[in-house]
Amino acid sequence: MKSQFLDPAALGEIIEMALSDHASFDQIRVLHGLGPDQVKELMRQNLKSGSYRVWRRRVRTFADRREVYK
Repeated sequence: MKSQFLDPAALGEIIEMALSDHASFDQIRVLHGLGPDQVKELMRQNLKSGSYRVWRRRVRTFADRREVYK
């Protein structure tokens, strides 16, 4: 996976964007070249398991409400 080669600043920025309700997976792909599956894997590796589950639930809820969101 590409995240093994990310510097800590880029890793932090990706995590911050993923946690933000204002950034989509498409924006992360444009800036960092990571697709949704790669972002999910990166988040799974870098968040506590409970935090990851809450994030995934929130992303899924937003995606159900808005087609263009994550």
